Amino acid sequence: MKEKSKDIEQLREQINNIDQELISLLAKRRKLSKEVVVVKDKDGKPIRDQKRETELLNKIISIGKEYNLDSHFLTKIFYEIIDDSVRLQQKYLQNYKPENEAGILRIAIQGIEGSYSHLASTQFFAHNEEELIFLNKETFDEVVDTVEKGEADYAVLPIENTTSGGINEVYDLLLHTTLSIVGEEKFQVKHCLIGTENSSVSKLAKIFTHYQGASQCSKFLASLPHCEISFYSDTAMSARKIVEEDNPAYGAIASEEAANLFNVKILKRNIANQSENYTRFLVCSRKPKNVDLRIPAKTSLVMATSHTPGSLVDALSVFQKYHINMTKLESRPILGNPWEEMFYMDFEGNTVDPVIRKLFDELGKYTRFLKILGTYPSKDIVKTKLDVSHSPIKHEEEIDKKEQATEKGDKPKKKKSYKLASRDYKSEDTIIKVRDIVIGGDNFIVIAGPCSVESHEQIFSCANEAKEHGAQILRGGCFKPRTSPYSFQGLGFEGLNELESAGKTYDLPIITEVLAPDQVEAVSRQADILQVGARNMQNFSLLKAVGRCHRPVMLKRGMMSSLDELLNAAEYILSQGNRQVLLCERGIRTFETATRNTLDLSAIPILKELTHLPIIVDPSHAIGQRDKVIPLAKAAKVVGAHGIMVEFHPDPEKALSDPDQALRFEQFEEMMRDLSKI
Repeated sequence: MKEKSKDIEQLREQINNIDQELISLLAKRRKLSKEVVVVKDKDGKPIRDQKRETELLNKIISIGKEYNLDSHFLTKIFYEIIDDSVRLQQKYLQNYKPENEAGILRIAIQGIEGSYSHLASTQFFAHNEEELIFLNKETFDEVVDTVEKGEADYAVLPIENTTSGGINEVYDLLLHTTLSIVGEEKFQVKHCLIGTENSSVSKLAKIFTHYQGASQCSKFLASLPHCEISFYSDTAMSARKIVEEDNPAYGAIASEEAANLFNVKILKRNIANQSENYTRFLVCSRKPKNVDLRIPAKTSLVMATSHTPGSLVDALSVFQKYHINMTKLESRPILGNPWEEMFYMDFEGNTVDPVIRKLFDELGKYTRFLKILGTYPSKDIVKTKLDVSHSPIKHEEEIDKKEQATEKGDKPKKKKSYKLASRDYKSEDTIIKVRDIVIGGDNFIVIAGPCSVESHEQIFSCANEAKEHGAQILRGGCFKPRTSPYSFQGLGFEGLNELESAGKTYDLPIITEVLAPDQVEAVSRQADILQVGARNMQNFSLLKAVGRCHRPVMLKRGMMSSLDELLNAAEYILSQGNRQVLLCERGIRTFETATRNTLDLSAIPILKELTHLPIIVDPSHAIGQRDKVIPLAKAAKVVGAHGIMVEFHPDPEKALSDPDQALRFEQFEEMMRDLSKI
């Protein structure tokens, strides 16, 4: 035993040495990045060379395979390294320096050390060499006032949260302050319930928290009806309060960092309503900063239009005219003018850009008040895409559009029983964006995964396989409608938790089926896309329910349904307000019994003529035989589908549902290689 322990210690020592070497190499790389930006600045070269980044990542993945390292692992590491390098170079060009020459950067925040404002500020100024001094204030007004008086160099203010929305006090301050926005930071908020050494959840009678923290954890707090909620001016101050009181019946909502700072016990982690809970912070200074045109920038403004019909539309149409993308539009009441609104807006653009200057000149014609709050580097850095080819089909010859239009014009128009799904209603293709995946238009996507989520190991193995070989979306059934009541019907929400976890681990959006209206709300909190199966295509109460949710919906064609019936089913969803509908051709029942179903590939060009909605093909359910899935998948791409959905399994013979149609991993890899050549 002693000899084995010694071996483990030796191995750990080797790992420690490698870790130290990695840190040293990362430091050297960062130093070189600093030298690179100096040369770029001198020569006026672009900050990013995404072509080089793509070549670098592909080369790294190729080298990694020689060492048996998977591409997801390597890309995750190098995305962080590239992200750090880009931010380092941007900060060099922006030069967030103090107004004084003492080498000290004074930052005003609402709250104390350990607060989310403090943590976000530390993250934003991480590349600064100056010593950071925090001026802790009780209110947002005091934070702004401190910088306006020159007592601090920068103010860091929370402006919005992904759970609780905008912070009205800060919006109102921005309207009247002389400060300019010069930066933004997005910080992931991980709320914890904390207590003193002898505390437990059952003992708590009172919980201290900031009102925003209470709002973001409202569902968890509702599970503790016996607890009194006492609002405090800051989450970290709430942590300090329970230390001062030293009462086991007192708890607080704060960050893990605050808990460690004040040496208190974490009673429960991740108590926010949403796991993806982020707060956006603005960095403000007394003087505006010009943003180098090589840096992707955002501009914030506040405006008021005349209180007449169409005035806001006229103002917003200016952004459309100049092809400028708005990222946020929020209204706030104009004090003293009941029922009139001031509009706060963020858009992608730089005020030193001549195009943006023209935009402002024209925008002024449609506004009665306009204030530019600031231009600043965008926090969002676009990830370099790997060279995984799923390009649109390129035809050798272009079809004569005029002739095609003439042919269509010769056909008498048949009155349709659906409206919103038709090309007559919307001529251009609907494009659905799920995270950074674009569905529709000229894009071709692959949705892949097991028929059913069976276990943690199985779904994580499938997620890794999907990510490694270029699939964009992970599928997995959690609620399975089966012909036989004795067949495996899924793991339910336990399976959905595993599917969600696998999707997050491998950065893949997930799709799963919903069976009943009462499942829709709960499933849509975790799944990125909801699926309505073939058996439920005309379950009208379910169609209405998914039509009222905010998630994209993939609607499968019924086993014996016409295209007209499919489009009318889609109309049910669209008519409830959800315009993010994908159609799925998964084979229909015919007199032929050689295959499970008959894949109706002729439906694809017909549907593309009839509707603007994206069309996905499911060859797995259509054919029901794994060795024939690949040719149908390739045919689907050739005929013009916007994507396919296929099933695979680590060990198909042991699959708990539809084992005969599940591809083996090596077959899936072959299919992905073949598709990339089309």
